[in-house]
Amino acid sequence: MPAGTFAQSKDGVRIHYEIRGQGEPLALIFGYAGSSRGWGEPFLKLLEARFKTIVIDNRGTGESDKPEKPFSVADMAADVASVLDHAQIDRAHVMGISMGGMIAQEFALHHSARLRGLVLGCTLCGLAHGVAGEPEVLAALQVNPNQPLAPQVERLLAACCAKPFLASPRGRAVVKERVAEVMNYPLTPLHTYQLHWGAIGGFDTFDRLPQIKAPTLVITGRSDLLVPDANSDIIKERIPGARLYKIPGTGHVFFWEAPEDSAAAVTKFLSAVN
Repeated sequence: MPAGTFAQSKDGVRIHYEIRGQGEPLALIFGYAGSSRGWGEPFLKLLEARFKTIVIDNRGTGESDKPEKPFSVADMAADVASVLDHAQIDRAHVMGISMGGMIAQEFALHHSARLRGLVLGCTLCGLAHGVAGEPEVLAALQVNPNQPLAPQVERLLAACCAKPFLASPRGRAVVKERVAEVMNYPLTPLHTYQLHWGAIGGFDTFDRLPQIKAPTLVITGRSDLLVPDANSDIIKERIPGARLYKIPGTGHVFFWEAPEDSAAAVTKFLSAVN
């Protein structure tokens, strides 16, 4: 990846980001406890062929600062706005997956003038109105401070895959590759897991989603065990004019499992946004 740079958030947290590719700006927001390395090179390379991608390390991850005080999903959306300010980008497309999709929702609601097209991947509108994932998959997200972090990260990432994908030789190779990318970068500290989980617990956009005016694509894997695809149905119904695309046979990390299909759907949708 190219060398990155740092923006300063409104509360003084330094947010690391990298710009890749040429074209219309597209900010990419990764999920729970994950840095920008979580996207995987195959998906990023396909997007940067068409867009100027702004790849962000969420606060608490990667090379961004790792504050120990609680913060909200809306604070993390403000971080994205700070990155766009620093990069001198007035308006951008925004794509977020999982927790990043929650951040993207808050960005759409709090920073609507900065937003062009919105892509919400494998996400939900809050725990109160959401459809829960499978208990054993949710359990994989909880990190034990008394155990080595590396195998727990591998277990967490594997739990995000569709089971047939994980059972295939290609799937095992892809997971190994993605884990290596993540491990070859500053690891997310334990306290960030707790703070991100706390931010998710305080997040709810269900009643506010109809206020989103940006063209919106809701995209997910049909076999997502962590955030079931029914959550995407709920979001699609709440945002006026939103479109829905479900990728057959893929799980929570649909962009690893089917990077070509995922990137093509995102590119086609955003290319039609004025």
